[in-house]
Amino acid sequence: MCADVPTVKRPFFRRRKTCPFKGPKAPEIDWKDVKLLSRYISERGKIIPSRITAVSMKKQRELAQAIKRARYMALLPYVRKETDGPTGRR
Repeated sequence: MCADVPTVKRPFFRRRKTCPFKGPKAPEIDWKDVKLLSRYISERGKIIPSRITAVSMKKQRELAQAIKRARYMALLPYVRKETDGPTGRR
């Protein structure tokens, strides 16, 4: 219809993630909660950075401390080993 009107592309808008530990129903960070802590550890056993998980700086420090405590108490592994097949051998 109107060929002379240029189409304007809207710029890509990435919504800012909110901290999962913020709010009234947010889970509390505890070193004994292995299920919660294991969500923030990579498959190699490293702590996932806050720019990926969207955890605030304060809560990231608490999370890292809780993960380190759980590792010290042998609830979480320091490093996860690579396995090739279903037998579990390297």
